[in-house]
Amino acid sequence: MNLRIGYGYDVHRLEDGLKLTIGGIVVPHSKGCVAHSDGDVLIHAICDALLGAAAMRDIGFHFPDTSNEFKNIDSKLLLKRTYDIIKEKGYTLVNIDSTICLQTPKIQQYIPEMIEILSKTINEDSEKISIKATTTEKLGFIGHEEGISAHAVVLIQK
Repeated sequence: MNLRIGYGYDVHRLEDGLKLTIGGIVVPHSKGCVAHSDGDVLIHAICDALLGAAAMRDIGFHFPDTSNEFKNIDSKLLLKRTYDIIKEKGYTLVNIDSTICLQTPKIQQYIPEMIEILSKTINEDSEKISIKATTTEKLGFIGHEEGISAHAVVLIQK
């Protein structure tokens, strides 16, 4: 068995009046992510982790933000395509562990739905997906509500 670990990180600036999409769902908030796609930092971090584990570069290589094809795209489609790419190389998911970093809004209540959406998107058991959330105790750009970030670690096997 060939096991591989991948790590992903994404960050987006927050701006008033935009939609806040995290983990495939729109979270009610006065601010949203400035981005070429829908700005889903969690999914973007997971995509980077999957691609990194398979040594297949990063999300920007496969889905460049200079391409109109990906303008305002639903990041669930990027996740599906990313997972298809690594499956074509013979890899399957062992697990995902991720953390969303934002000061507000509190998103604990949305995490079960996010897990369900992600598991359906890649057609994997929801028990393979962990999502956590934290604040930065009002420190830095996240604490000042200027941005949001996400970290993801994945284990894949061949």
